Amino acid sequence: MYVKRDASGRIAQVSRDKTPECNEYVMAGSPALVAFLVDEEMGHDEASLQTSDLAFVRVLEDVIGLLMDKGVINFTELPEAAQEKMMARQSLRRRLNGLGLVGAEDEEGGVI
Repeated sequence: MYVKRDASGRIAQVSRDKTPECNEYVMAGSPALVAFLVDEEMGHDEASLQTSDLAFVRVLEDVIGLLMDKGVINFTELPEAAQEKMMARQSLRRRLNGLGLVGAEDEEGGVI
């Protein structure tokens, strides 16, 4: 996505194509882009909370992965619904990474 920013640096306009106004490329999952899109649908406070929730989901994924890596919990100990959601997110993340839609920092370093 290509964006135009206002004087304060916030995204003011979005375009799928590069235009004279929207000439800065932003990754599709960028927190700033998500905040802009959500803000268009909701009030600013609700949009901020939604953006925070999306970022926090990744934190939880990282914490669960860390606990499994350290042997504190086993994947099979998670409720079946949680196992299904974790596997679906991992599969989606791999597909997006293959398409170049997820940044390397998301895959290697996580959010934490």
